Amino acid sequence: MRNEQKKYYIATFGCQMNVHDSEKMAGILNSNDYKEVSSAQDADVVIFNTCSIREKAEHKFFSELGRIKMLKKKKPGLKIAVAGCIAQQHGKKLLKRASFVDCVIGPQNIHQIFDTLQHADRSAVTSGGNETIAETEMPVFRKTDISALVNIMYGCNNFCSYCIVPHTRGREQSRASQSIINEIRSLAEKGYKEVTLLGQNVNSYASDLDFPELLAKINEIEGILRIRFVTSNPKDLSEKLIEVMRDSEKICEHLHLPLQSGSTKILSMMNRKYSYEKYFQKVELLRKMIPDIAITTDIIAGFPQETDDDHALTMNSLRELSFDGIYAFKFSPRKGTSAALMDGQVDQTVRAERLQEILDIQNDITELKNKKLEGTTQEILIDGIDEKDSGLYTGRTRTNKIITVPKNDNIRKGLLLNVLINQANRHSLNTIL
Repeated sequence: MRNEQKKYYIATFGCQMNVHDSEKMAGILNSNDYKEVSSAQDADVVIFNTCSIREKAEHKFFSELGRIKMLKKKKPGLKIAVAGCIAQQHGKKLLKRASFVDCVIGPQNIHQIFDTLQHADRSAVTSGGNETIAETEMPVFRKTDISALVNIMYGCNNFCSYCIVPHTRGREQSRASQSIINEIRSLAEKGYKEVTLLGQNVNSYASDLDFPELLAKINEIEGILRIRFVTSNPKDLSEKLIEVMRDSEKICEHLHLPLQSGSTKILSMMNRKYSYEKYFQKVELLRKMIPDIAITTDIIAGFPQETDDDHALTMNSLRELSFDGIYAFKFSPRKGTSAALMDGQVDQTVRAERLQEILDIQNDITELKNKKLEGTTQEILIDGIDEKDSGLYTGRTRTNKIITVPKNDNIRKGLLLNVLINQANRHSLNTIL
């Protein structure tokens, strides 16, 4: 008699890297006759794919973990796995803190998720390093059918003083270019139109090709219409890369280039390896060579020893650089990083006040930039249905701005469409057809 098919549920926290790791774990489980379900209540296995880059993300996970404890009391046979950066960071300590967790698996070992679950009754911990992760091919189960995430490298060598990633994801390892190209060709054959290349620092990719050479090769793949990539470290943004972005028709005119602070003193303490002046020069070069480029960034408010003057420099940098959008956060001390041990930790209230001031400035800049698009024609790729209004499609411009489009019989997902922007909001653009 055939065993009943096991069901799994994955809750994903954090960045696109984690989203793609979840797609890989799902692919592995599907290939071993598991079936995905949409809620933990219906599952035989619950996997938390966690993020520890900020304290808030960690607290959110532990809150969810507390809730799942009650479910396990009702379903003693339920297996609970913790994957991702928190799993790597805490390891066996996590099992002691939450004895109802059956197994822990780090991000470098997700290819072992099936075997780890098979031995979960022994409280398995799989969170060591993996020197061959870039060579490990894994099946991927994507819920999207237009845009796909593709890892080109793993790990990070930068050791920014505030960042836990090198400790949880290991040293940089780049995939062979042919492996990446084969994966993207396969995606094109399945009808995907856009790929986003992933790495903690994609422009330090170094295999048989460098990153600009890899981009040029991907640009030649038939069927792919758009290429994006995240994230880039400013210290590795070369003129060669900018030239390839300019000359490759499929590479979108958008770059996420984390600044983190407008103070060179703070950047040095962050171990970012560039000054504000160097960053400014690279943005000038980008806009000179690619005039229509949209640039987004990350900002940390209240880093240790950040003075009012340092904060003022950051606010001034937002005005000077005029980003299309930012991701801004209060400094969050992470255990194991040097910034957590620094003298001069900024008071939480001050961090929150500085963050709000940063957001207020950027909100005005973003709204003004979007307003300038009213009355312009933009090319968008239709990629989904609006979550709040099923009568609208959503699409993105090449500069990564979201546009909503009324549904009609001539529009479908995967279509490239030129639309006239009739209304611009702070976080989205609208059109009427």
